[in-house]
Amino acid sequence: AVAQQLQVHIVPHTHDDVGWLKTVDQYYYGANNSIQNAGVQYILDTVIRELSKDDEKTFIYVEMAFFTRWWNEQDDKTQQLVKTLVNNKQLEFVNAGWCMNDEASTDYNSIIDQMSLGLRFVNDTFGCQARPRVAWHIDPFGHSAEQAALFAKMGYDGFFFARIDYADKNLRGSTRNLELVWRGSQNLGSAVDMFTGVLYYGYGPPPGFCFDVGCDDQPIMDDTTLFDYNVKLRVEQFLSAVWYQWIHYQTTDVMLTFGSDFQFEDAHQNFKNIDKLIKYVNEDGRVHAFYSTPSRYIDAVHAANKTWTLKTDDFFPYADYPNSYWTGYFTSRPALKGYTRVCNNILQACKQLEAIHDGFPGQTQSSLDLQMAMGIDQHHDAVSGTSKQHVAYDYAERLHIGQVECEVLMGHALSDLAAKDGSPPLDLQFCEYLNISFCPSSETDTFNVIIYNPLAVDYGKLFEIGRVFSFPVIGNSFDVYDGQGNPVEAQVVPIAQTQQVVTDANYLIYIQPKGDIPPIGFKTYFIRPTSNVRHTSARPTKVYQHRNGDKDFSIANAVLSLTFDGVTGRLKSMTNIASDVTASVDQQFMWWNASDGNNVNSSQASGAYIFRPNGTAPFPINPGNIAQVTVVSGDVVQEVRQVFSPWVTQTIRLFSYNVPVFEYTIGPIPKGDGLGKEVISRFSTNLTTGGVWYTDANGREMQKRVRNYRPTWTLNVTEPVAGNYYPVNSRIYIQDVTTQNQFTVITDRSHGGSSLNDGQVELMVHRCLLYDDSKGVGEPLCEPGDTGKGLVVRGTHVVILDDLMSSINYRSLVSRALTLGPMFALQPSTGDISDYITYYNTNYTGLTTQLPFQLNIATLQFLSSNTLLLRLEHVYQIDDPAPFNNPVTVTLDNMFTGFSVVSVTELVLGANENIDNVQRLQWNVEEDVERKGRGPSRKPINGSTFVVTLNPMDIRTFEIEVAKQSYLQEVLNLKV
Repeated sequence: AVAQQLQVHIVPHTHDDVGWLKTVDQYYYGANNSIQNAGVQYILDTVIRELSKDDEKTFIYVEMAFFTRWWNEQDDKTQQLVKTLVNNKQLEFVNAGWCMNDEASTDYNSIIDQMSLGLRFVNDTFGCQARPRVAWHIDPFGHSAEQAALFAKMGYDGFFFARIDYADKNLRGSTRNLELVWRGSQNLGSAVDMFTGVLYYGYGPPPGFCFDVGCDDQPIMDDTTLFDYNVKLRVEQFLSAVWYQWIHYQTTDVMLTFGSDFQFEDAHQNFKNIDKLIKYVNEDGRVHAFYSTPSRYIDAVHAANKTWTLKTDDFFPYADYPNSYWTGYFTSRPALKGYTRVCNNILQACKQLEAIHDGFPGQTQSSLDLQMAMGIDQHHDAVSGTSKQHVAYDYAERLHIGQVECEVLMGHALSDLAAKDGSPPLDLQFCEYLNISFCPSSETDTFNVIIYNPLAVDYGKLFEIGRVFSFPVIGNSFDVYDGQGNPVEAQVVPIAQTQQVVTDANYLIYIQPKGDIPPIGFKTYFIRPTSNVRHTSARPTKVYQHRNGDKDFSIANAVLSLTFDGVTGRLKSMTNIASDVTASVDQQFMWWNASDGNNVNSSQASGAYIFRPNGTAPFPINPGNIAQVTVVSGDVVQEVRQVFSPWVTQTIRLFSYNVPVFEYTIGPIPKGDGLGKEVISRFSTNLTTGGVWYTDANGREMQKRVRNYRPTWTLNVTEPVAGNYYPVNSRIYIQDVTTQNQFTVITDRSHGGSSLNDGQVELMVHRCLLYDDSKGVGEPLCEPGDTGKGLVVRGTHVVILDDLMSSINYRSLVSRALTLGPMFALQPSTGDISDYITYYNTNYTGLTTQLPFQLNIATLQFLSSNTLLLRLEHVYQIDDPAPFNNPVTVTLDNMFTGFSVVSVTELVLGANENIDNVQRLQWNVEEDVERKGRGPSRKPINGSTFVVTLNPMDIRTFEIEVAKQSYLQEVLNLKV
């Protein structure tokens, strides 16, 4: 029984994928309708027209990648009408990022960037009264705790989505807990508590009430003279749907979405039927129905003053029924996932140099093209790998266009910073294909390279993986010099045949710089050929073929030793000499046989979304998983090159520092046997781990995982492999609590990963599937690659074996080094080194001193002349021991060398509102967890020196007004 009348909030909406079955352009214009009938421009045209006729009507819109296109096409009259509708709260922006991003495969920096791009458009166009208050992720396939925390930091009051595990939803529904408070960060604590709602009917209308073009549901037929008059029947059906939803929630307010994928292309048809439905339901009087929005709904729920259950874990993995785990997309399209991470690296460096340069007035280059391309690429059918193949090509093409634009910009900026008064500009070029050892600029007799470090700390002092750089060259005898003309240690290594794809180069030169690459700065190096092989600064290399069956062999440096099995050629053990830690480590590649949907338990096949192996034991690449091995040794780098098959190879590199790099090359995956294959890299150690492992959330906080377990319900184990897979964005590790040792794998892209047995770490690196999984994309996932024979993927894993304390440091530092790696700007040159040193700066730093190691500059971005956007973040967690988890204080006033800070305004994370103007709704919770988080640092910015403090895992966002230092002003005035 209902104690008081139910208030039914009807929320008209459309869900517009920024690419999926069609490209973003095709979706906007309504092209290629043979695939899907969808045209976003017509949706917005007709919705605005209908809203203008009736000030009771409402509509919500999400994807700014589409809305900005449409807005820019409108005349002044239409734009003014839209502003009126926004001011009247009829048109409400929810979420309002550039897209509705994926939550499993995305890096936090890219999430923040794409949200900020959309949110700042809304603020700049419609003012602060249009600021979105509700996050709306109705279609992503599982939900990240980090995403919830980021939304809270952006100032949202609530978060709604549709997809959670079927068992979780059933339990929550039966206990009326489909709405809850989600604490996405244990470090930031209750300050990021987020009211969260699971939509009962997905994101579509109640069953039987789809009034859109193409729907088969009956309209409201209210002419009593007609035989098909159905008002009474339709009212009863609607009330039944309302009551059935209501019994699963706490309050007397009920929110119903009306709309779905690309609906409201004929808004008149939709609104006419909803108008009638509201009229006759209210005449019935048992409930009160009205047009509403999510923000109105959340205000009504808040006013009920209920106490809510508290959630502190995440909503991964997602299954929509017992044999259907959406864990395949954690790995799908691994090349696109890798390229996305590369482009994020480029974008951050590009924005930094654009900011240091104070923009490029009068020039067409800017970072905006790459910002928009990256914004689109974070969409939940883009980086997730769940689009059609032709759409994936479109995503990659957009990224490349933006990449090239940023490379031109970075070249100009670095040239201006390097050139002394009157010196001609440098012709700087970038190597886009170093992953396949191809770089025309280095495949010359001589070249110079400017190495730019986008990190806020010296590159090399902390990030020991980052102290060696390599370039493809022709020839094996070179001298390398630093910016003072001093010799630099290097080594020339023959390129493995498996790496010689399109290049004429037959060697890689590995350069080990002396000293460090300065923060937000660069150093210059000179590479020159020499005929004197014996006296070159590039050290000689020894290469020998290991014969299987020989005794075990090792490669080692002063701090680390890797031992390989003499029979199998695989890694056998690791010893961290510096920490006195040894573990057996057997690393091998295997493949899961993908289900084709034809077995007794279920018809579910593996596909772009779904991972479903046919059994619980993967297959070896070859009998015994034996690798043919070549060993390369030298003073700068040692390599063990493994060939498991023509389509699976790996090079394990050990430099003169702590961490080995595992570079794998997989593909084309053979499919002639009719079997879909899901390829994994598995590390088996002797650590005792008790069924527990840890994965990162979007590159930020670590999440504890327990095998065959869910924290909030009893798991029915139907898929023991796929059901234990979780997203790994940057790192996964296991711990032996007895020995206090940790084994960590750091990734260069997002994967699916697990620990299916104690002591194991497993990462899926590639997939080729022969059947569609029937989740919507409509084609099998088996990418053709550039030859049509299958995609070849090359990627990197960095492996750390150490004690817990040292591992805490390295897992964060090395992950940062992979995420924000150096930029290489090359100049083919035959000029004299001394002349270059005379006319050009060979060293530059953008910071007066490197930041404390706990901090990172997440964003440095040009907004307008003398106005920059700055985000600082604390990268350690509160559970980490001191000094890692110490609060850190810095002064903004004298942080930068090129400019001084004149004024500082702190903003919310989305950079669309002054943080002092945002007061989020507070919620009552059943407190059942320890409040260990210190919370975000909200001390006022202190005085004229602008002192800022950050607590663990905090991110603070500032709009800063700057005044250029005189020397930089002179340089830039000469160049602009």
